[in-house]
Amino acid sequence: MPETNLTRALGTAQSIDFANKFGTKLGDLTEILGVHRKISMPVGTVIKTYQSTVTLADGTVEPGAVIPLSKVELTEGPTQELKWDKRRKAVPAEDIQKYGFERAINITDNKLLTELQKNLRTKLFENLATGTGAATGAGIQEALAQAWGKVQVAFEDDAVRTIAFVNPLDAADYLAKAQITIQNAFGMSYVENFLGVDLVMMSSRVAKGTAYVTAAENLVLAYADVNGEIDKAFDFVKDSTGVIGVTKDINKQRLTAETITLSGLVLYAEILDGVIVTTITEPVPSV
Repeated sequence: MPETNLTRALGTAQSIDFANKFGTKLGDLTEILGVHRKISMPVGTVIKTYQSTVTLADGTVEPGAVIPLSKVELTEGPTQELKWDKRRKAVPAEDIQKYGFERAINITDNKLLTELQKNLRTKLFENLATGTGAATGAGIQEALAQAWGKVQVAFEDDAVRTIAFVNPLDAADYLAKAQITIQNAFGMSYVENFLGVDLVMMSSRVAKGTAYVTAAENLVLAYADVNGEIDKAFDFVKDSTGVIGVTKDINKQRLTAETITLSGLVLYAEILDGVIVTTITEPVPSV
Protein backbone atom coordinates (compact mmCIF):
# COMPACT_ATOMS: atom_id res chain seq x y z
CA MET A 1 0.00 0.00 0.00
CA PRO A 2 1.42 3.46 -0.86
CA GLU A 3 2.78 5.53 1.99
CA THR A 4 0.33 8.39 1.30
CA ASN A 5 -2.58 6.08 2.06
CA LEU A 6 -1.06 5.19 5.40
CA THR A 7 -0.71 8.87 6.23
CA ARG A 8 -4.32 9.55 5.31
CA ALA A 9 -5.57 6.64 7.38
CA LEU A 10 -3.65 7.84 10.41
CA GLY A 11 -4.82 11.42 9.83
CA THR A 12 -8.44 10.28 9.72
CA ALA A 13 -8.01 8.30 12.93
CA GLN A 14 -6.45 11.31 14.64
CA SER A 15 -9.29 13.55 13.43
CA ILE A 16 -11.87 11.12 14.80
CA ASP A 17 -10.03 11.02 18.12
CA PHE A 18 -9.85 14.84 18.31
CA ALA A 19 -13.53 15.36 17.42
CA ASN A 20 -14.72 12.67 19.81
CA LYS A 21 -12.56 13.99 22.67
CA PHE A 22 -13.92 17.51 22.28
CA GLY A 23 -17.52 16.34 21.90
CA THR A 24 -17.23 14.04 24.91
CA LYS A 25 -15.64 16.71 27.11
CA LEU A 26 -18.30 19.24 26.11
CA GLY A 27 -21.01 16.66 26.74
CA ASP A 28 -19.58 15.94 30.19
CA LEU A 29 -19.56 19.66 31.01
CA THR A 30 -23.17 20.26 29.96
CA GLU A 31 -24.29 17.16 31.87
CA ILE A 32 -22.48 18.27 35.04
CA LEU A 33 -23.89 21.79 34.74
CA GLY A 34 -27.35 20.44 33.99
CA VAL A 35 -27.67 22.34 30.69
CA HIS A 36 -30.80 21.01 29.01
CA ARG A 37 -31.24 23.74 26.40
CA LYS A 38 -28.85 22.94 23.56
CA ILE A 39 -29.96 24.94 20.54
CA SER A 40 -28.63 24.59 17.01
CA MET A 41 -28.52 28.01 15.32
CA PRO A 42 -27.31 29.30 11.94
CA VAL A 43 -24.05 31.21 11.98
CA GLY A 44 -24.88 34.91 12.13
CA THR A 45 -27.69 34.47 14.66
CA VAL A 46 -27.71 37.23 17.29
CA ILE A 47 -27.82 35.65 20.74
CA LYS A 48 -29.80 37.80 23.15
CA THR A 49 -29.82 38.07 26.90
CA TYR A 50 -32.54 39.66 29.01
CA GLN A 51 -33.38 41.37 32.26
CA SER A 52 -36.93 40.96 33.53
CA THR A 53 -39.13 43.06 35.81
CA VAL A 54 -42.68 42.29 36.90
CA THR A 55 -45.10 44.81 38.38
CA LEU A 56 -48.22 43.11 39.74
CA ALA A 57 -51.46 45.05 39.94
CA ASP A 58 -53.88 44.51 42.82
CA GLY A 59 -55.63 41.20 42.29
CA THR A 60 -58.59 42.03 44.51
CA VAL A 61 -61.25 43.10 42.00
CA GLU A 62 -64.93 43.82 42.56
CA PRO A 63 -67.42 41.66 40.63
CA GLY A 64 -67.80 42.95 37.09
CA ALA A 65 -64.99 45.48 37.42
CA VAL A 66 -62.16 45.73 34.92
CA ILE A 67 -59.18 43.66 36.00
CA PRO A 68 -56.13 45.95 36.16
CA LEU A 69 -53.13 45.06 34.05
CA SER A 70 -49.97 43.66 35.53
CA LYS A 71 -46.80 44.69 33.74
CA VAL A 72 -44.05 42.35 32.63
CA GLU A 73 -41.02 43.94 31.01
CA LEU A 74 -38.10 42.24 29.29
CA THR A 75 -35.14 44.51 28.67
CA GLU A 76 -32.46 43.27 26.31
CA GLY A 77 -28.96 42.92 27.73
CA PRO A 78 -25.67 42.50 25.85
CA THR A 79 -25.86 40.47 22.65
CA GLN A 80 -23.33 38.42 20.76
CA GLU A 81 -23.29 36.91 17.29
CA LEU A 82 -22.80 33.21 16.75
CA LYS A 83 -19.72 32.98 14.55
CA TRP A 84 -17.56 30.25 13.14
CA ASP A 85 -14.41 29.66 15.16
CA LYS A 86 -11.74 28.50 12.70
CA ARG A 87 -8.46 27.14 14.00
CA ARG A 88 -5.38 25.79 12.23
CA LYS A 89 -2.10 24.57 13.60
CA ALA A 90 0.86 23.10 11.78
CA VAL A 91 3.60 20.71 12.84
CA PRO A 92 6.86 21.19 10.88
CA ALA A 93 8.92 18.37 9.45
CA GLU A 94 11.62 19.03 12.06
CA ASP A 95 9.27 18.16 14.94
CA ILE A 96 7.90 15.14 13.10
CA GLN A 97 11.46 13.86 12.67
CA LYS A 98 12.29 14.65 16.31
CA TYR A 99 9.22 13.18 18.05
CA GLY A 100 7.75 10.85 15.44
CA PHE A 101 4.72 11.63 13.29
CA GLU A 102 1.93 10.32 15.52
CA ARG A 103 3.36 11.70 18.77
CA ALA A 104 4.11 15.14 17.31
CA ILE A 105 0.54 15.45 16.00
CA ASN A 106 -1.09 14.19 19.20
CA ILE A 107 0.92 16.49 21.49
CA THR A 108 -0.02 19.58 19.50
CA ASP A 109 -3.62 18.41 18.98
CA ASN A 110 -4.04 18.17 22.75
CA LYS A 111 -2.74 21.73 23.13
CA LEU A 112 -5.23 22.94 20.52
CA LEU A 113 -8.04 21.06 22.28
CA THR A 114 -7.13 22.79 25.54
CA GLU A 115 -7.23 26.21 23.87
CA LEU A 116 -10.67 25.53 22.37
CA GLN A 117 -11.97 24.63 25.82
CA LYS A 118 -10.40 27.77 27.29
CA ASN A 119 -12.05 29.93 24.63
CA LEU A 120 -15.52 28.60 25.48
CA ARG A 121 -14.93 29.13 29.21
CA THR A 122 -13.69 32.68 28.63
CA LYS A 123 -16.83 33.62 26.70
CA LEU A 124 -19.00 32.12 29.44
CA PHE A 125 -17.29 34.14 32.17
CA GLU A 126 -17.55 37.33 30.09
CA ASN A 127 -21.28 36.70 29.84
CA LEU A 128 -21.66 35.94 33.58
CA ALA A 129 -19.82 39.16 34.44
CA THR A 130 -22.73 41.11 32.88
CA GLY A 131 -25.15 39.66 35.43
CA THR A 132 -27.24 42.29 37.20
CA GLY A 133 -27.92 40.47 40.47
CA ALA A 134 -25.57 41.30 43.35
CA ALA A 135 -24.61 39.84 46.71
CA THR A 136 -21.82 40.29 49.24
CA GLY A 137 -20.55 38.10 52.03
CA ALA A 138 -17.65 37.92 54.45
CA GLY A 139 -15.77 34.83 53.34
CA ILE A 140 -16.83 32.33 50.73
CA GLN A 141 -19.36 30.52 52.93
CA GLU A 142 -21.40 33.64 53.70
CA ALA A 143 -21.01 34.98 50.15
CA LEU A 144 -22.34 31.79 48.56
CA ALA A 145 -25.18 31.62 51.09
CA GLN A 146 -26.27 35.16 50.18
CA ALA A 147 -26.03 34.40 46.47
CA TRP A 148 -27.90 31.11 46.87
CA GLY A 149 -30.77 32.95 48.51
CA LYS A 150 -30.96 35.51 45.71
CA VAL A 151 -30.96 32.79 43.04
CA GLN A 152 -33.86 31.10 44.83
CA VAL A 153 -35.77 34.38 44.81
CA ALA A 154 -35.00 35.06 41.15
CA PHE A 155 -36.30 31.63 40.15
CA GLU A 156 -38.88 31.21 42.92
CA ASP A 157 -41.37 29.36 40.72
CA ASP A 158 -38.86 26.64 39.86
CA ALA A 159 -37.00 24.03 41.85
CA VAL A 160 -33.63 25.19 40.60
CA ARG A 161 -30.16 23.70 40.78
CA THR A 162 -27.70 26.37 41.90
CA ILE A 163 -24.25 26.66 40.29
CA ALA A 164 -21.37 28.86 41.45
CA PHE A 165 -18.21 29.75 39.54
CA VAL A 166 -15.35 30.78 41.82
CA ASN A 167 -11.60 31.29 41.86
CA PRO A 168 -9.77 28.27 43.38
CA LEU A 169 -7.92 30.55 45.83
CA ASP A 170 -11.24 31.64 47.37
CA ALA A 171 -12.22 28.03 48.00
CA ALA A 172 -8.77 26.73 48.99
CA ASP A 173 -9.12 27.06 52.77
CA TYR A 174 -12.42 25.17 52.86
CA LEU A 175 -11.21 22.56 50.40
CA ALA A 176 -8.19 21.83 52.58
CA LYS A 177 -10.39 21.07 55.58
CA ALA A 178 -13.38 19.39 53.96
CA GLN A 179 -13.71 15.68 53.27
CA ILE A 180 -14.87 16.10 49.68
CA THR A 181 -14.01 14.78 46.25
CA ILE A 182 -12.65 17.24 43.71
CA GLN A 183 -13.36 16.27 40.10
CA ASN A 184 -12.43 17.78 36.75
CA ALA A 185 -14.32 18.61 33.58
CA PHE A 186 -13.50 20.78 30.56
CA GLY A 187 -10.43 22.27 32.21
CA MET A 188 -12.18 23.16 35.48
CA SER A 189 -12.21 21.54 38.89
CA TYR A 190 -15.56 21.13 40.56
CA VAL A 191 -17.20 19.89 43.74
CA GLU A 192 -20.83 18.98 44.30
CA ASN A 193 -22.98 19.99 47.27
CA PHE A 194 -20.37 22.39 48.62
CA LEU A 195 -21.27 25.12 51.14
CA GLY A 196 -24.96 24.81 50.36
CA VAL A 197 -24.55 25.15 46.58
CA ASP A 198 -25.39 22.22 44.31
CA LEU A 199 -22.28 22.66 42.16
CA VAL A 200 -19.17 24.81 42.53
CA MET A 201 -16.95 25.13 39.45
CA MET A 202 -13.45 26.52 40.00
CA SER A 203 -11.41 28.42 37.45
CA SER A 204 -8.56 30.91 37.66
CA ARG A 205 -10.41 32.82 34.92
CA VAL A 206 -12.83 34.00 37.63
CA ALA A 207 -11.32 36.97 39.47
CA LYS A 208 -10.31 36.28 43.06
CA GLY A 209 -12.88 37.75 45.43
CA THR A 210 -15.72 37.26 42.94
CA ALA A 211 -18.21 34.47 42.35
CA TYR A 212 -20.87 34.10 39.68
CA VAL A 213 -23.92 32.22 40.92
CA THR A 214 -26.95 31.24 38.85
CA ALA A 215 -29.37 28.40 38.16
CA ALA A 216 -28.62 25.53 35.81
CA GLU A 217 -31.94 26.27 34.15
CA ASN A 218 -30.58 29.69 33.13
CA LEU A 219 -27.73 28.28 31.04
CA VAL A 220 -28.00 27.73 27.29
CA LEU A 221 -25.60 26.13 24.81
CA ALA A 222 -25.93 27.61 21.32
CA TYR A 223 -24.02 25.89 18.55
CA ALA A 224 -23.62 25.90 14.79
CA ASP A 225 -24.07 22.43 13.28
CA VAL A 226 -21.06 21.39 11.20
CA ASN A 227 -23.22 18.88 9.32
CA GLY A 228 -24.90 19.91 6.08
CA GLU A 229 -23.66 21.94 3.14
CA ILE A 230 -20.39 23.04 4.72
CA ASP A 231 -19.47 19.41 5.38
CA LYS A 232 -19.98 18.57 1.71
CA ALA A 233 -17.33 21.10 0.79
CA PHE A 234 -14.67 20.22 3.34
CA ASP A 235 -15.35 16.61 4.35
CA PHE A 236 -14.94 17.16 8.09
CA VAL A 237 -14.67 14.40 10.63
CA LYS A 238 -17.28 15.28 13.26
CA ASP A 239 -18.29 14.23 16.72
CA SER A 240 -21.71 12.58 17.17
CA THR A 241 -23.47 15.90 17.86
CA GLY A 242 -21.94 17.95 15.04
CA VAL A 243 -20.54 20.67 17.32
CA ILE A 244 -17.04 20.47 15.84
CA GLY A 245 -15.48 19.47 12.55
CA VAL A 246 -11.85 18.37 12.20
CA THR A 247 -9.75 17.72 9.13
CA LYS A 248 -6.07 17.09 8.42
CA ASP A 249 -3.87 18.35 5.63
CA ILE A 250 -0.30 17.91 4.45
CA ASN A 251 1.22 21.18 3.19
CA LYS A 252 4.07 19.99 0.97
CA GLN A 253 5.25 23.50 0.12
CA ARG A 254 5.91 24.20 3.81
CA LEU A 255 6.52 20.57 4.86
CA THR A 256 3.98 20.79 7.66
CA ALA A 257 1.23 18.48 8.89
CA GLU A 258 -1.82 20.59 9.70
CA THR A 259 -4.94 20.21 11.84
CA ILE A 260 -7.93 22.43 11.00
CA THR A 261 -10.99 22.72 13.24
CA LEU A 262 -14.34 24.45 12.77
CA SER A 263 -16.87 25.12 15.51
CA GLY A 264 -19.39 27.72 16.60
CA LEU A 265 -20.23 27.53 20.29
CA VAL A 266 -21.55 29.90 22.93
CA LEU A 267 -22.41 28.82 26.47
CA TYR A 268 -24.27 31.63 28.21
CA ALA A 269 -26.76 32.67 30.89
CA GLU A 270 -29.93 34.00 29.28
CA ILE A 271 -31.58 35.94 32.14
CA LEU A 272 -29.05 38.40 33.54
CA ASP A 273 -30.95 39.27 36.72
CA GLY A 274 -30.73 35.55 37.47
CA VAL A 275 -26.93 35.81 37.57
CA ILE A 276 -25.74 36.96 40.99
CA VAL A 277 -22.34 38.64 40.77
CA THR A 278 -21.05 38.05 44.27
CA THR A 279 -18.30 39.87 46.14
CA ILE A 280 -16.32 37.81 48.64
CA THR A 281 -14.85 40.05 51.33
CA GLU A 282 -12.34 39.10 53.99
CA PRO A 283 -14.05 37.53 57.02
CA VAL A 284 -13.72 39.35 60.31
CA PRO A 285 -11.38 37.38 62.61
CA SER A 286 -13.13 35.94 65.65
CA VAL A 287 -11.91 37.32 68.97
